[in-house]
Amino acid sequence: MPSNPRNGRRYRDLCARQRALGLPCWLCGHNIPYEIRGRAAGQHPLAFTLDHLVPLSKGGDLLDPANARSAHRRCNSALGNRTTMSVKQPRASRRW
Repeated sequence: MPSNPRNGRRYRDLCARQRALGLPCWLCGHNIPYEIRGRAAGQHPLAFTLDHLVPLSKGGDLLDPANARSAHRRCNSALGNRTTMSVKQPRASRRW
């Protein structure tokens, strides 16, 4: 059975490099709380996720740094495998 490339060193390194840039979410433009890590990050809607400009399902390269983008978990999930969308801005009154 082939291994999952997302478990590999190259993917983890790409995530670490993207995280180190400290960029805002490329979808909504809001800051990403990069301090959310570990198990909490897997559940938190504002946590960092590595997104791809060209979706993998549309031929994008998982490990190409030029295809990597920083995104909130919820923005990434809302986008799915589409290449464009209007992402709703987070409500200011909502606390996470």
